[in-house]
Amino acid sequence: MPNDYDSIAEAYSAENETSLLNAYYERPAMLDLAGDVAGRRILDAGCGSGPLSAALRDRGAIMTGFDASAKMLELARQRLGDDVPLHLADLSSPLPFPDAAFDDVVASLVLHYLEDWTAPLAELRRVLAPGGRLLVSVNHPFADFLQAEPGTSYFATRSSSDEWTLGGHTALLTFWSRPLHAMADAFTGAGFRITAISEPAPAPSAREAFPEAFADRPSGKFLSFLFFVLQTD
Repeated sequence: MPNDYDSIAEAYSAENETSLLNAYYERPAMLDLAGDVAGRRILDAGCGSGPLSAALRDRGAIMTGFDASAKMLELARQRLGDDVPLHLADLSSPLPFPDAAFDDVVASLVLHYLEDWTAPLAELRRVLAPGGRLLVSVNHPFADFLQAEPGTSYFATRSSSDEWTLGGHTALLTFWSRPLHAMADAFTGAGFRITAISEPAPAPSAREAFPEAFADRPSGKFLSFLFFVLQTD
């Protein structure tokens, strides 16, 4: 079954806690983009085992989360306790939330699992209050292109599958790549304004924790994910 995170949930969650790409790069970047979230109602779309929700809650946000993996949600409940409502749901169907229920939505490494962003973005915009923000991280389209098979067009929307083996279990994951202009068109077509596009450096402590990863990167930067801040009117 594609994108069956249930089978690797515990091992993936454990790796997520300390990995370069998650703990020292993607999560700090999302928190920096979120800024001051005290008192803001935030939906964590595709919350996984809840590390971003926990970090935002610690900064004073009022969190709600959903994920398509029941096992990931079990781990999130263990982390977050009963004060963060968590729902089994995914972006292929209408979300179980009323209109304008949230001030912000964070979609952390979620949209690149979807071929068509039209309905998911419409749902995320529906649940945002006027002036609300959608913070998105996705696989960087040019990094995807560099790793693609020879002859692949950067301008195509295309799928690729990968087997991840963690904790003695293997899951088949399918990702969708698309060029930057297609992402921008999807966001603006859904009624969002793009207020920031970010290609950040990892957290300063990453170099000390992973010296081998930076041996040939004197700038400390690399291509992996692309980040957007989107706003409703």
